This record gives sequence, structure tokens and C-alpha cells, in this order.
Amino acid sequence: MTAVEEELEHHRVALTGYCYRMLGSGFEAEDAVQETFVRAWRTYDAARGGLRAWLFHLATNVCFDMLRGPQRRARAMDLGPAATPGDALGAPLPESRWIQPVPDVRVLDPAELAVTRETIRLAFVAALQHLPPQQRAVLILRDVLRWSAAETAALLSTTVPSVNSALQRARAKLPPAEEADATVDEGLLARYVSAFERYDVAALVSLLHEDATSSMPPFAWWLRGREHIHTVLTAAAASGQAPCEGSRLLPVRANGSPAFGQYLNGEPFALVVLDVAGGRIAGETTYLDPGLFPFFGLPMSFAAPLRTR
Repeated sequence: MTAVEEELEHHRVALTGYCYRMLGSGFEAEDAVQETFVRAWRTYDAARGGLRAWLFHLATNVCFDMLRGPQRRARAMDLGPAATPGDALGAPLPESRWIQPVPDVRVLDPAELAVTRETIRLAFVAALQHLPPQQRAVLILRDVLRWSAAETAALLSTTVPSVNSALQRARAKLPPAEEADATVDEGLLARYVSAFERYDVAALVSLLHEDATSSMPPFAWWLRGREHIHTVLTAAAASGQAPCEGSRLLPVRANGSPAFGQYLNGEPFALVVLDVAGGRIAGETTYLDPGLFPFFGLPMSFAAPLRTR
């Protein structure tokens, strides 16, 4: 690896985190960073200033190009009201409609983990998608990455008053942050895994907040409330159609939160991301996409010899 490549790699995690907040997809964020590096190779001139500022300038332009379409990524809760037990799942929506999960190691600097973890949560990234791209970039640069107004103005080729105005508008549009525990009780997670793998509905539901949510991208169907979740899980078990019975879970980290690769009959089935608040599980997002497993470094089987591809 050349000295230039090493210097570019030094900025990869910070750039990927920035692009992920802008785009709402880990895969797209990595594509954006790769394109940023290609443009940096072609255009960087030390006379223009530091490499870091130039990389973020290029990354911002790449993200703006990728955000030209009218559709924004979202969570199920942003797309419609909660379902009632018994409602049909409906048709799956394309991947481009969803806020996608991202591994912590790809977007969070361990030295700044305590400061930045909240800004990578699924709810926060989904809220960012409501902002126009320019306001989104300003808010991330100023409030998340702590750039000064002058630095942000230079990066966006605008003025300090314009940056301050955009930041004020962005803050006003952003909904209040959802509550989340800074540290998660490992005992809670162990009980969750045990209840999940045994398909013990009573034990599983006992770990939930009263108003917990449960969603399953790519379906817009979602539930709110411990009672409704209990009803759906119990009905599935009674009908003999509980699709998760006999599952095994492997722990990972996603979006600053605990997460699990879920295996059914030894095969990848879903990536489960948890929101934990007040010592209970406040939200469960189950991504029914085995294609996420390699991205998270999860094996492609969890029984007999492990398959890695």
C-alpha cells in the first residue's frame, strides 16, 4: 500500500459514517466512499488545503448526486400506521425504500464511540432522510462531526450565514431523538437470545417495553405494543406456522445497537437489530435479507461446517 493509499484509508471510517448518514444505506455509503477515493486520486492538490477537507467535499458531492431521486429511505414506522394482528403482510417493497443497517466497525471510530453512537441509530438516520440533502449535510457536519460554520461553508461552497440558516431549519425539522440506553445489560440480551431460540413467547414478550415496536423490512407491516406482538407470536405458534421456531442467533453490532444474525435450519434468515431503552427492548427490526450476512462478517451457515460464501 502506498503512502497516499494509507492516508486515504485513514479517513475511510469517518467518510463511510458521513455517507451512511446522508444515504441511509451501508452498501451505498461504501460505494460513495470508493468513488470519493477515485476522485481524490484524480483531483487532490495539496495547495488547495488539507486532504480531509477535500475528501469530505468530494464525498458530499457524490452523495448529492446519489440523492437526486425523489424517493427517500425510511423505516416501516415512517410509511404508515401500525398493523393490527391478523392484517396481511402485503407486498414487499424494494430495497431502495428502506433504511439499511450498517456494521458499527465500518462507521464508528472506537475513540469517539460514546459521542457518535446515537447519531448512527436507525431512528436518527431515518429522521435525517426527511431533510433536503443540503440541510442534511449541514446538520451532520455541524452537529455530528463538529465542524465549524466556516469549515462547513468552505466545504459546501457557500457562506457562514447560509450555513447557520440551514442548520437552524434542519434542527427545527428533526424530530426529538428516541430514547436509547447508553449501555445495554448483557443479561437482558442473554435472556432475549434464550427466549428467542426456544420460541418462548411469554418470556420474549416479558422483555419488551409496553409500547415496543416490531417491523420486518421489506414489508411495510409493523406492530406497536407488547399486547399486539404477543397476539401475533402466539397465533403463529398455535397455527404451527411460526417461521422463527428453532432459530439460532449470532451476535453482531449494528447502528450502535445490539444485533443478531438469525439462522433457520442452519441457513441465514434475517438480521435482527434491537433498540434498548429503560432496560427493556423498545424496538426490534428484522431485516429479512440474508444478503446482509457477508456485510456483517457473519458466516453463511450455523450448523455443521461453516460456509463462508
